[in-house]
Amino acid sequence: MKDKRTTRAAIYGRVSTDGQTVDNQLRELRMVAERNGWQIVEEFVDKGISGDKGREQRPAFDALWNGAVRREFDVVMVWAVDRLGRSLSHLVNFLSEIHAKKVDLFIHQQGIDTTTPAGKALFGVMGVFAEFERSMIQERVKAGIKRVRATGQRWGRRTIEETDPASCAKILELRRQGIGMAAIGKRVGVSSRTVWRFLRGAEASSQSRDMT
Repeated sequence: MKDKRTTRAAIYGRVSTDGQTVDNQLRELRMVAERNGWQIVEEFVDKGISGDKGREQRPAFDALWNGAVRREFDVVMVWAVDRLGRSLSHLVNFLSEIHAKKVDLFIHQQGIDTTTPAGKALFGVMGVFAEFERSMIQERVKAGIKRVRATGQRWGRRTIEETDPASCAKILELRRQGIGMAAIGKRVGVSSRTVWRFLRGAEASSQSRDMT
């Protein structure tokens, strides 16, 4: 266990609107740090940013994350778990990262303190929830596909053969002239990848017909 008298702490605060304040969050966390003998080395604050936003859209949170990776502090302190984010996957990624760097987490409202042996169990529990969320997402996607197919609809994006037969004919003609796929895409108004996919499918169909 780290010596709490020399533990370096970083505080993270966040509010969703500019009209809110992080003062209460910071004050409480400073008091906790003082009681534990932790030295606050930096405070990170995001104002007017929703917890639904990812790391790249929260400058202070991104800086906190980078600081944890560089081991610039020993424990991250937040007022409540939703201050870190409202996406379980984002939260798990953050916890996994700081755990790998041996940085602890203190969450005031939920009474979580991973500097203690009991608190360290959080990291294992979060991994279980992450796997559960991934499974639920997969199940929802599978259920959605079944619902669409049950109504006789096609699942996924429609192909160029279905949406634009005229462009397909033009692609074949240009290809017979020896023109490259990128140039064909520019002339037809589609991506070179679309041209490649169409030509590959056309070639496969032609080979299949020749074998029958």
